[in-house]
This record gives sequence, C-alpha cells and structure tokens, in this order.
Amino acid sequence: MKIRLPKMPMTWVWIAGLLIVAAVGGATWSRWFPAATSWVDSTVTTFRGGGETGEGETHAEDDPHAGHDHDAHAGHSEETSLELSDQALRNIGLSDETIQPIKLETFRRSITVPAVVVERPGRTRVQVATPMTGVITHVHAVQGEAVEPGTLLFQIRLTHEDLVNAQTEFVKTLGELEVEEKEITRLKEVTRSGAVPGKLLLDREYARDKLTALLRAQREALRLHGLSNNQVDQIASERRLLRELQIFAPSIDSHGEEELKLTRRTINQASYQQPIPQAHTGPLILQQLDVYKGQSVNAGDTLSILTDYDELFIEGMAFEQDVSQLRQASEQEWTVDAIFQQPGAETQVVEGLDIAYLANTIDTDSRTLHFYVRLPNQVTKDRRDQGNRYVEWKYLPGQRLQLRVPVEQWPDQIVVPVDAVSREGAESFVFQQNGDHFDRVPVHVKYRDQFSAVIDNDGSLFPGDVVALRGAHQMQMALKNKAGGGVDPHAGHNH
Repeated sequence: MKIRLPKMPMTWVWIAGLLIVAAVGGATWSRWFPAATSWVDSTVTTFRGGGETGEGETHAEDDPHAGHDHDAHAGHSEETSLELSDQALRNIGLSDETIQPIKLETFRRSITVPAVVVERPGRTRVQVATPMTGVITHVHAVQGEAVEPGTLLFQIRLTHEDLVNAQTEFVKTLGELEVEEKEITRLKEVTRSGAVPGKLLLDREYARDKLTALLRAQREALRLHGLSNNQVDQIASERRLLRELQIFAPSIDSHGEEELKLTRRTINQASYQQPIPQAHTGPLILQQLDVYKGQSVNAGDTLSILTDYDELFIEGMAFEQDVSQLRQASEQEWTVDAIFQQPGAETQVVEGLDIAYLANTIDTDSRTLHFYVRLPNQVTKDRRDQGNRYVEWKYLPGQRLQLRVPVEQWPDQIVVPVDAVSREGAESFVFQQNGDHFDRVPVHVKYRDQFSAVIDNDGSLFPGDVVALRGAHQMQMALKNKAGGGVDPHAGHNH
C-alpha cells in the first residue's frame, strides 16, 4: 500500500527557492559582489564613452575609472578630446597637484562677508607706565624693536618725594628703635641695683613697642611703593636709600615683581636677559616710544606701548539678513575660512578658523552684526641689526579680507574648484584625463559659488576619475580653435 504525500502548492515552492538563493548569495557576497560591481561600472563607462566594439563586446577587464586606458584614441572623439604639450600644461597651471582624482566629500554652502583684521582688546596692546616720579637715565630699547618679556627697557633716577620720604622715615625709625633697644638694655642693669625706678624701664619698653609697630607700617608703605621684601630688607641692613627704578618688559600672561626693580646704583644690562617664565611664545614689538634720556616723568606717565601680535581677531560684518545663518554656524561650531586677496598675487585661503563670539548689538550706521574670529599669527621675518632684533608678522591689524561662513552642509558630493568647470551656453564641462589626452565631459552643476562647484553625481563622473582642477576655460577655447583649424594660443602648438 503506497502512502501519498500531499502536494505542495507551486507558490510555496517558488518562495522556498528564492529564500535558498538569497541565503546562498548572502553567504558568498564577498566573492561575487565586487566582480559584479566592476562589470556594471565597466559597462556604464564603455557606453558613456562610445567604446563598444563591432560585436557589441566591451573590455570589462579595463579600469572603469581610468578613462578608456585600453586605447588612447579609440575611447574618445576628436571633437571633444584635447592633447596638450608639456609647455601648454604649464601655461595653464596644470601639474600633479592640479590633476587629481575626484572624490566624494562634504560641501558646505557658505556666505561671504567683508572683514578686517583687528587687535584683541586688552591683550594686543600693553602700556608701560612709570609708577614714580623721576628722570630717565637710560633707554635700552628702540622703537620698532622686538623684545622678550623680562627685557630691561628703562632706568629712572627717582625724584619721587613720597618714596624718598618713606625711605627716610623708615631709616629714621630703624635708628630710633636701635637707640631704644640700647637704652632698655642699660636700664635693665641699673634697675636691678635700685638706682632707677622700674617705671622708667617700663616707659622705654612701651616706646620700643610703638616704634616696632610704626616700623611695620612703614615697611608696608614701602611695599606699596613697589619695593620687594628683599629690597626693604636691604634698606634695613645697609641703611641706604634706593635711588633708581628699573622697568622691564612685562609678560602678557603673568605679572610679577620683576617688572619693576629699585636699585642703589646704575646697572648696565644687555638686552634679552632675565626672561620671566610665561606661556606666551611670540616677541613683543615696541610699537611706540614716548620718552628720551634726560626727560622728567611723573607717576603714571606712559613710557612706551608694546604690542603682541601672536594672535589677532578678524572682525566680520554680517548683514542683517544673514544674522540667523551666522548664529546657526556659531551654535553648530562650524569653522570659517579667511580669504586674503592681494593685488598681483594668488588668493590666500586660511581654513578652519574658530568663531570667538558674536556681538550682542547691531551697528546702527551700517546695519551689520559684528562677529570675531580667532586668527593665529606667525613670524615671516626675524633679523638682527646692530644688536637690535626686528620681527615682521604675517597678519597685521587693518588688513581687509573676506570671511566664508558655512550656512549648510551637503554630504557625499563631488566638489571641484570653480576653475575646473567651463561653461558654454547652457552646457558645463570638465576635462577628464584619458592617457595623454583630456576628454571633455558634460556635467550638471548643482551649485556654484566664486570658489567651488558641486557636480551632480549622475554618472557623468565617478569617484576616482582624474580631472583637471583648473584651466577648463582655456582648454575649452583650445578645442574650439582646434575645430576651426586655427592656432591654439593656449596649447602652444598647431593642431
């Protein structure tokens, strides 16, 4: 007796077969997927460049991004292909740095606002003033010189009446205290014999205590005048007044007693000695020198102004309609680019600068919102002349520039410099390297600004295709001259 199994419907058979195929395909994905992807890319590239053979077969083994390497002349049309000599390449600025493969990257749509380099308030300028009245006896630095913190700048002979009187009273009190101490010592001996009553000794001890308290107050007064503990102790031990004030270049990041020194005699000190430990690394520039040797100065008078250009600010001026976009860039902590345009020189772009802060008011005259960007500076020239050091900074207050502020980010885009795209009517072209030729490839430009162009990733170009990143307009003109049979002024030879 035969037992018959129930028949499975055909629908379930197909479903089971598809599940089995999917499982096998997933397990062997690493083996067949790269080859299939390469075959698809090769097929698309071959049809795009018209590289089919007479039998309809394609060269799938070729690199799909190499631009028809299988035949330098079969994979392109003479009307859209251009061969340039080495001289022509150099004439339009093409080199290994400007002929590069394209890649997908994040494009930041930006706005451009005018800006100017400015000082950092409270940090860039340091005013050096004298705390006491006196006469300048020596000026150690010259205007424009670069000095390090701790460098001796000025020596002043003191004529400050308060300081002279304070020192005099201090020395006088020291002398009176010594006299009282001797008298107390003498009275102790005679008091024991009963020749002098004890009340007299007690009065002398009270007088000594008063002088001791007065001496402590006078010591603090001298410290307020700028003397250190060692200098006060020096006066106490030698009983001689300090008569000279030495002023040193201050530190930007710290303040110490070494910036001012009072001495008894003149000290001839060479420049660039006695540095003060500090975090600042750049030299200070003696921007303004207001005194000369022999000049009388009063307490509080400005002696010089030092400038620290190690870091500056860029003051941007965003228009009122751009304020919301600027605030978004600040909230997202996006970096901005500084664009310096010099007459007769290439445009310099400094990328990745941080926004320090945005002003909280809008300028009533210009109707702009000011914001500030940190600009690290660098020394371009450092030389010595007759013992003096002179430094030139790369960026200076007053320089005008433009700031490129991002307002939107587009990931995975084909981005090329704007000079890599040539326009003719409604068409836009880039030039792809194909062996010793450049093939003109039509593309769709999704977005363009004065610096970059975003090309639609629609199959016209693939990541890895090598293109010319500049000179597209000159190459387009060379193609037109070639079609007309004339001389190509950009390629440097006849076609």
